[in-house]
Amino acid sequence: MIPKILIVDDEEDFIELVKFRLGKLGCEFLVANDGVHALSEARIGKPDLILLDILLPDLDGLSVCEILHRQPHTKKIPVIFMSALSSGVTKRMVAIHAVDFFTKPLDLERLEQRVSGLLASVRA
Repeated sequence: MIPKILIVDDEEDFIELVKFRLGKLGCEFLVANDGVHALSEARIGKPDLILLDILLPDLDGLSVCEILHRQPHTKKIPVIFMSALSSGVTKRMVAIHAVDFFTKPLDLERLEQRVSGLLASVRA
């Protein structure tokens, strides 16, 4: 089965960069540009992993993650946060069970390694 990654960010160029870098992992990509669309994509698309920006135009990424964690069919999907914010979010991320946090601009090599490892554990 081909793993699915949901990328949630309001910057189209950033999404394309992440897709390009992670494309060699053989994944299918789902995309959402805001929090409400992300919730819908997560429920319908059933991704194996979510890459989630914190600063979104409607519903912030932390709230999206909290909602996903409360839903029985999405609560076990690992979430990696990606954001230009770097302080003040760690406690809340731990409370909502995010698996990692990457500060923008991303270390794409490190992201690829982390995603690869998470997908390997999901497939096992």
